[in-house]
Amino acid sequence: MGNVERCDKTLPLNQMMFHVRRDAQLRARWRTDFEGLAREFGLSRAEIDAVLAKDPRRLMDLGVHQYYVPQILRLFFGAAQNSNSSEALECYKRAFPEETARALALHARLEASAPAARAPRR
Repeated sequence: MGNVERCDKTLPLNQMMFHVRRDAQLRARWRTDFEGLAREFGLSRAEIDAVLAKDPRRLMDLGVHQYYVPQILRLFFGAAQNSNSSEALECYKRAFPEETARALALHARLEASAPAARAPRR
C-alpha cells in the first residue's frame, strides 16, 4: 500500500497538507471552507474530489505522500476513536479490500494458533 516512491513532491495537496497540519487557522478553514482553501493552494478537481471522497487509494494514486493520507482522514474524523472499527480505518478497508481480506485472514490464522503457543509446557 505504501507509495513513497510514487509521491509527487510538487503536488499541491502535499504542499497544502504540509501547512495545514502545522497551522490551527488553516485547519479551521479546512472544516469551514475546504473548497476555498483548496483553490488558494491550487488543488486540481481530482485532488479535491479524492479528499472529499476520503479515499486513501485515490489520494495515493494522485501522488499524496502516505504520511499525509491518515492526517487528511484525521481532519475529517478526529483521532480520538482510533480503533479497529474507526471511520478512518473503514476508509482504508473500502479502498484496499483485497489487502484487507488478506490481513484479516492472516490475523485469524495467528489468533487460531496463539492458544497452542500459550499452552503451558509439561
